[in-house]
Amino acid sequence: MIGLILGAGLPTKVVLAVLAVFSLASWWIILWKSRQFRDLQALGDDFLDAIERARGLGDAYKSILTLPESPYGRVFRQGVNFFSELRPGALRQDTPIGEGLSMTQLEALRLVMEKEEAEERDELARGISWLAIIGSVSPLLGLLGTVIGIMNVFLGIAEAGSGNINAVAPGVGEALITTVVGLFVAIPAVIAYNHFVTRLNLVTGELEGFSSEFIGTLAREGRV
Repeated sequence: MIGLILGAGLPTKVVLAVLAVFSLASWWIILWKSRQFRDLQALGDDFLDAIERARGLGDAYKSILTLPESPYGRVFRQGVNFFSELRPGALRQDTPIGEGLSMTQLEALRLVMEKEEAEERDELARGISWLAIIGSVSPLLGLLGTVIGIMNVFLGIAEAGSGNINAVAPGVGEALITTVVGLFVAIPAVIAYNHFVTRLNLVTGELEGFSSEFIGTLAREGRV
C-alpha cells in the first residue's frame, strides 16, 4: 500500500493529502470534545451535590458561587439573578416571603432560562458539526480519487493498446486506495458525531429538567 501511495499520480496524492488533513482535524475534535464532556460530567455531579445539600434557594445560590464555572451554574445564576431583579432582596434569609411572581413574570423567567440553555447548548455543540461534515465528505472524496484513478487506467490502456491484467492491476489498486482511506477517515468521525450528539442531548435534557426544578422550588417556597 505504501508503494502504491508513493507511486500514485498527482490527483491521487492531492486527494490523500486532503483526507490526511481531515483525519487529523477529526481526531483533534474527538479528543477535545471527549475531554470537554468528561469535565462537564464532573462539574455536573458537583453542582447536583451542592443543590441537594442546600436548604433553600438562597443557600443554594451561595453554594453555587463557590463552584467552578459550568453550564449548570450559569443557568442557575441566570434564573436567580432575574428573580432577584423582579423581587429585590427576596432571597435574603431575614427577608419575609412576600408576594409571589405573576404568571407574566413567571413566563418571562422561563424564557430567560431557556435562552441561557440554548446558549450553553450552542457552546457545547461547537466543533461537533465538523465531524458530520468530515464523515459525509471523506467517502465522497475518496470515491472521487478512485474515479480519477480508474479514468487514468483506461486512458493508459487506450494509449498502450493492451489490456493485460498485469498492466492494469497496479493502476486499479492505486485508484482504490483513496476509497479505503476515505472510509478510514469517515468511520471514526461518524461514530464520534453520534456519540457526542447523544451526550449533548443528555446535557440539554438535564438543563431543561433543572430549569423546571428551579421553578418548582420557587413554588414550594411560596415565591410563585
